[in-house]
Amino acid sequence: MKLKVSYKPMEITLIKRDKKKQDLKRDLRISGSTIAKMSNGELVAMSIVLRICEYLNCPIQDVVEFVEDKNNE
Repeated sequence: MKLKVSYKPMEITLIKRDKKKQDLKRDLRISGSTIAKMSNGELVAMSIVLRICEYLNCPIQDVVEFVEDKNNE
């Protein structure tokens, strides 16, 4: 089984916290390219994930998860 990264939990957490990706970009100084990588399900540095967790005051599973990659079967 091949896995891929998903930031869908972050999308849900942002909605619950009444925040947007632009808030992450502005408040945490995360680059637009990093936000784009996350939107495309690409890997980003763990340090970025940690900063997002601290900012949203949540555990890592509320930001990122690994899901089965159904395209690579």
